[in-house]
Amino acid sequence: MGQALGCLQVDQSTVAVTETFGKFEDVLEPGCHCLPWCFGRQLAGVLSLRVQQLDVRCETKTKDNVFVNVVASIQYRALAEKASDAFYKLSNTRAQIQAYVFDVIRASVPKLELDSVFEQKNDIAKAVEEELEKAMSHYGFEIVQTLIVDIEPDEHVKRAMNEINAAARLRVAANEKAEAEKILQIKRAEGDAESKYLAGLGIARQRQAIVDGLRDSVLAFSENVPGTSSKDVMDMVLVTQYFDTMKEIGASSKSNSVFIPHGPGAVRDIASQIRNGLLQANVTQ
Repeated sequence: MGQALGCLQVDQSTVAVTETFGKFEDVLEPGCHCLPWCFGRQLAGVLSLRVQQLDVRCETKTKDNVFVNVVASIQYRALAEKASDAFYKLSNTRAQIQAYVFDVIRASVPKLELDSVFEQKNDIAKAVEEELEKAMSHYGFEIVQTLIVDIEPDEHVKRAMNEINAAARLRVAANEKAEAEKILQIKRAEGDAESKYLAGLGIARQRQAIVDGLRDSVLAFSENVPGTSSKDVMDMVLVTQYFDTMKEIGASSKSNSVFIPHGPGAVRDIASQIRNGLLQANVTQ
């Protein structure tokens, strides 16, 4: 803006307020204007029409007695059609806006608990904007937007909140780990039961095959060797199995020493001893 020889230049996005002998006369829009100072006309001041921003930090207390710092960002501008009101009615626009912000925040936040303050920050911003719009419109200002940009509790409260959050996450992790271990144990038990069931089936089939083989051997031997009875064949089979067992025990490198009473004259008694042992076991069962 320049003024020389009674000419006045008003820059873009600003308006100039002129007076005649100290009385308001007109609002000049951007451009070049004639301002004859000899007739008492003079420039009272300029007013920017750009959007301005004011950050207000307000300390208040929540319903659950937690002190928080609420930072509100107020975006406002002067209205060209009410430039005279904006220029003359307020001496300190920023202080006026700050006072209204303090009033609304300290009236709204104490009604809410700390968690609700974070959840309802948009409602708080809307309440501040409505109150400012209603109040500042009388002074020629428009509230473009109101934002709650930060809600900062006390440092000790933030640390406690983080610890609560961490404890909750650890609890969830512990539950998930316990559930996984439970599933693993169930699957392991099911696998063990299935394994034992299949092993039992194998043993049963093995014993059935042995019985079938012994029966076939006894029948075939009795038919091919005249004069032999089933008892003689069973005695021979038992003695043969006895010696096979002794052979396996001696051939195994991992077996411990096994002491069995034995002598040359005891060979004929092996069949009777084995038979008596089997009969005693059957009686005991």
